[in-house]
Amino acid sequence: MAKKAKQNVDKIVKKVNKEFEKTSSQIEGLVNDALKQFDSLQNQVQEPVRKLLKEIDELRDREMKRFHEEFERRLNEFHELQSNILERLGVASKEAGAGVKKLTDEVSREASTAAKKAAPKKTTRTPAKKSADKKPAARTAPAARAAKPVDRSDLTQVKGIGPATAKKMKDAGITSIDQIANPSEADQEKLKAFSNIKGYSQLAAEAKKIN
Repeated sequence: MAKKAKQNVDKIVKKVNKEFEKTSSQIEGLVNDALKQFDSLQNQVQEPVRKLLKEIDELRDREMKRFHEEFERRLNEFHELQSNILERLGVASKEAGAGVKKLTDEVSREASTAAKKAAPKKTTRTPAKKSADKKPAARTAPAARAAKPVDRSDLTQVKGIGPATAKKMKDAGITSIDQIANPSEADQEKLKAFSNIKGYSQLAAEAKKIN
């Protein structure tokens, strides 16, 4: 009885082992199939990506080539336009130069003609020199008029004082050239407010020169 039970157990173990091996083989086959499908799927994904990258590179190369060709064409057009402008300016300057030369020649001829016509008139009018000699005597009158008294209230007569500074000085109480030439202590205090003007240190000396 025990021997028969042992045989039954051995049969069960063999059957289980056989089923296990069969199942293991099936699982291994499924794994291999899955790996093959994964490799196939990976190749299917990589191929379009490689193709897309290739197309992008080709498109970039075409666009760069087109850009360079367009740039060269525009650059050539610019050089041609520049050359045309320079040629036109050169022609225009030559024409203008010719016109100016022609005009100057005409003016010179007219001036020479006028000088020739005026030459006899200058020689015949000798008395005009006497009248010219008398002009200095006539100018003595303005010289006599210049001797009239100096306006001591006109501060702009002092070198270094302009109209704006003179107005500010009068507003401050400096109303006479004498206050600058020989300032009192009060005048000195007033003048200190203008110590920033150019030539301030020479104002008194310049004021003393005015008689």
